[in-house]
Formats: sequence, C-alpha cells, structure tokens
Amino acid sequence: MIKEFRDFIAKGNVMDLAVGIIIGAAFTAIVSSLVDDLINPIIGLVLGGIDFTSMYVVLSGDVPAGAGLAAARESGAAVFAYGAFLTSCINFLIIAFVVFMLVKAVNNIKSAAEKPDDVAPEVETGPSELDVLIDIRNQLRGGAGPAQ
Repeated sequence: MIKEFRDFIAKGNVMDLAVGIIIGAAFTAIVSSLVDDLINPIIGLVLGGIDFTSMYVVLSGDVPAGAGLAAARESGAAVFAYGAFLTSCINFLIIAFVVFMLVKAVNNIKSAAEKPDDVAPEVETGPSELDVLIDIRNQLRGGAGPAQ
C-alpha cells in the first residue's frame, strides 16, 4: 500500500496540482490587493468617496452610530453586509477576467507552436516523365494528341 501511495505521489499530476494550488494562493493575494488597494478606491472616488466594504444594514441588535462593519460584527449584531458581498463580486469578475486573459495567451502560444513553420505552396508541375514518353510514342505512331 505504501508503494502504491508513493507511486501516486510521484505522478506528475499530483505535483502539478500542488504547484497550481500554491500559485493560485499567491495569485489570489495579488488580485485581492488589486481590488482592495486600487480598484475599490477608484470606484469609491467616482461614487463620491463611498467605501463598499463598510456598507451594511443592521438586521437585529445594537450597533453604535457610524461604526464600521468590523465593529458591528464585534458587537454581536446581525448585519447584512452587502458591501462586502459587492466587493467579493468585483473580486470574482477581476479574477475571472485575468484568468481568461491568461488562458487566451496560453492558447495563442500553443497554436503558434503547433503551426508548421513554412508550408511550401503547392506548385503546379508539368506532365510526368511517363506522360511525355506516352505522348512521344503516340505521335510516332501517328496517333492523336497528348495522352490523358
């Protein structure tokens, strides 16, 4: 059983998956920073300084006036954090777009690598040597024109 497990781990698929998970975690941190530090402030500026992440509605409980989302959650109140959800949706759209662009780039690279270098154009060749010899024979016999 240990041999089977070792063979399973040694296969390339498991190692590829592990590398993919590690790269994915690092990529998620980059995209989260992109959204939180660059895109959300720009959207907030366009919308008049609104910060999406702090938008919520108190469903039940007491929350001090003007408290942020973290303070509202710490107070034990039930909050409807639609701003955090909106931020997650923006996050998802950006990640999906970046992954789409990466897949598109990889597909373009693959198709360029699979394309044959320079395919020689088809050149029309004249009649074969056999056709010429048959034509000469027919002419010597007094027959009709070129062989078909």
